[in-house]
Amino acid sequence: MDRTITIRGTYTPFLLHVAARMAPWRLIFAPLVVLAMLAYVTKLIRRKTLKEINQRLMIGGRVSRARLNPHIESYADAVMANNARAGALARIAQDKAEGYTLVLATASYRLYVDAIARRLGFDAVIATDHLGQDLDYVRARIAGDNCYDAAKLRMITDWMASQGITREAAYIRAYSDHVSDAPMLEFADEAYAANPHKPLAELAGEKGWPRVDWG
Repeated sequence: MDRTITIRGTYTPFLLHVAARMAPWRLIFAPLVVLAMLAYVTKLIRRKTLKEINQRLMIGGRVSRARLNPHIESYADAVMANNARAGALARIAQDKAEGYTLVLATASYRLYVDAIARRLGFDAVIATDHLGQDLDYVRARIAGDNCYDAAKLRMITDWMASQGITREAAYIRAYSDHVSDAPMLEFADEAYAANPHKPLAELAGEKGWPRVDWG
């Protein structure tokens, strides 16, 4: 989703959006978010741990879903208004018209991706989940894998199995902007490098994957 459908990333802006509206005093922790990012870049912590730390800093360790929901919806509206690629929206509409089941697979939190996916017209979402999806509050803990790299492909195949979809019975068209999605792109029947950064653009050239640039 991020930088494939959207122009910019959605994760940090989501945390800032919610913090500014629910507890503006939490914005004083923004420098600590930068320090956590440095710890991740230097491989002192995992990507999953980085997300949990940042959520605890900017939103809190345990927050009522009822309190969060209005801010999730307003954030999804803002993404659609200011951060969606027109070319991506056109391709989504085209794929839907061709009869594809649209599945949004992203490392971003299901917590807010569901709201964006509804606005985009997706049929299903595979995303990073929080522990206790059935609870009336959100904890700053991730359940299972961060939906990223090889873990994303595992989560896609798990979802297919849960839907009774065999690989042989499916024709898969996949899009990504980032080389971390190489396992997913290799798995697809049609793989597209969408607005790719340099490593993916180079890999796409080697693999013969078409490049699309959605502006």
